[in-house]
Amino acid sequence: MDSSAADTALRVGEEEEEGEGVVVFGLLRKVWGDCFDQIQGLLVEHLERIVRFEVEHGRIRVCSGGSGVDGVELRAVLEAMDVLDILDYGLARTADSIIKHVIDPAMNLKVPASFIVEANKNSGENCDAVLRILPYLGSEINGLDGEALFSRMIILVNFIFKHICLENGQWMRLFGKLTWPRMSDLIISNFLNKVVPDDASKLSDFRRIVSMSSEFEKTLKDIMFISASDKKDQRLSNFADNVETHFALRKKIEILGKARKLILQCDFTLPQDDGVSDCVVDLLFLSEKCVVSEAASQLMKLVHHTLQDVCLSSPRVALEFYHGARDALLFYEAIIPVKLDRQLDNITLVAVLMHNDCLYLSQEILGLAFEYRPHLPSCVNDHAVFVDLAPRLRLLAKENIAIDAADGFQNTHLSKQYESAKLSLDQVVFILEKVHLIWEPVLMPSVYDSSMCMVLESVFSRISLDILLLDDIAAEETLELQRLIQLMLENLSSLFESLSTVRVGRYSEKNRPPLDQRIPSLRKIRKLSHLLDTPLKSITEAWESGELLTCGFTVTEATDFIKAIFTDSPLRRDCLSRIQSAVL
Repeated sequence: MDSSAADTALRVGEEEEEGEGVVVFGLLRKVWGDCFDQIQGLLVEHLERIVRFEVEHGRIRVCSGGSGVDGVELRAVLEAMDVLDILDYGLARTADSIIKHVIDPAMNLKVPASFIVEANKNSGENCDAVLRILPYLGSEINGLDGEALFSRMIILVNFIFKHICLENGQWMRLFGKLTWPRMSDLIISNFLNKVVPDDASKLSDFRRIVSMSSEFEKTLKDIMFISASDKKDQRLSNFADNVETHFALRKKIEILGKARKLILQCDFTLPQDDGVSDCVVDLLFLSEKCVVSEAASQLMKLVHHTLQDVCLSSPRVALEFYHGARDALLFYEAIIPVKLDRQLDNITLVAVLMHNDCLYLSQEILGLAFEYRPHLPSCVNDHAVFVDLAPRLRLLAKENIAIDAADGFQNTHLSKQYESAKLSLDQVVFILEKVHLIWEPVLMPSVYDSSMCMVLESVFSRISLDILLLDDIAAEETLELQRLIQLMLENLSSLFESLSTVRVGRYSEKNRPPLDQRIPSLRKIRKLSHLLDTPLKSITEAWESGELLTCGFTVTEATDFIKAIFTDSPLRRDCLSRIQSAVL
């Protein structure tokens, strides 16, 4: 067969479809593949026999001098791998073993390892060098001695350069690519990350670590273990140069850790007598005090302390601190409702304290901007927002102190509907009395008075509104509604008495504003009870005299009430006209 024919037989032509080829070519390719695998396996086997990891003896032995192992020298093995373009594959196992058996022990901060190089020992076995891995004998037992750590790493890298890569820069660069990412990660996680300062005053000490990291990487560049031009290889310097960011992140984690611990460990019970004062706090925008949980009190102290640090910090640190303060407040909103879920379904001291917490935190949040904004770095001023948290906390406060009113007053002249409305009002009275029993012994008199009046105002307003929204009230129904209101007010007499006798500030029992002034809806619901059996003309005159307006009725409520009770007639139309045209 001539050369052109052989070439045709062994060549897969371009016109042939993919996957098809001459049989001879396929056979030769398989033979070559098998041969290549054998050569590759043989070279790796020789490399492992030359570079020996004797873990049980704590040493690495490199036997590449003289005639080598079985007459094969290390240089010949590496050159063959290089020619076959399998050097990265061949060195991968060696690199893995270096990480596992050498670098890992050296980075153990509790019992770090040190290295001693013994060259030209055991010459009878043609061993050029031995790297002994021994317990570190330095003074820094905790392993946080940066100078000693980098010195140990330089000994190791120089051993690799001289005795494994045989001072060949290209081979050393390839070995570095296989080991440096993991090696630098270990140095960062086991050393640099642990010496990031926890206080701004220690930042200068860390700068010394930055300098040592830079010098260490310069040494690695000189022997081509890492690239001299690729900044991505400067992994230690990149980490250390961002020390402020690392410091800020660590402090942020500490802030959130403290906030989480405060919230989770708080049992929402009042402290003993000597600790109550710490939980009695002023409300910024109300002339009152309230008792809050230790979690809320300490959390707000933590937020204030953090924001004070923000005002004194560099822009990068300040921004992280700001996020830490904000996230600490969000922790309360996220954790507490879940933690106390079962206890919030009932009127308990826990629910009351959480209500006070949310009210207190919402008020403090509104004051943060006034207190700190003038002193914040400009970069934080552009991003700092707390005010959006206040409405959410106020809503959470209302949800956990809310007392629902009666379940509708429609058709109370019917026996079934009347009993249902009466049962609902009895439940309201029971809940209010329970709140009274829990709050009065715990809260300061002024806080109890204002809080209880606020709750009663909400309850009576809701009941009055429910009745005034009825669009048709039968004559018999007016009497039943009046009876329900009177029974409810009668049953709350002891609660009213407690509010009338409580001493608040400079007010005594005699000169305090009457209950009707402190609870405006109480006057309204009493007047509503009276109006339910009042003649139409008297209702009209009461509006014209301003009496109904004083009790809190609006023009719409007065006219709708008349339309619901009285049928259409010339008298009703005249009275409605008089009400709407009255100038008060």
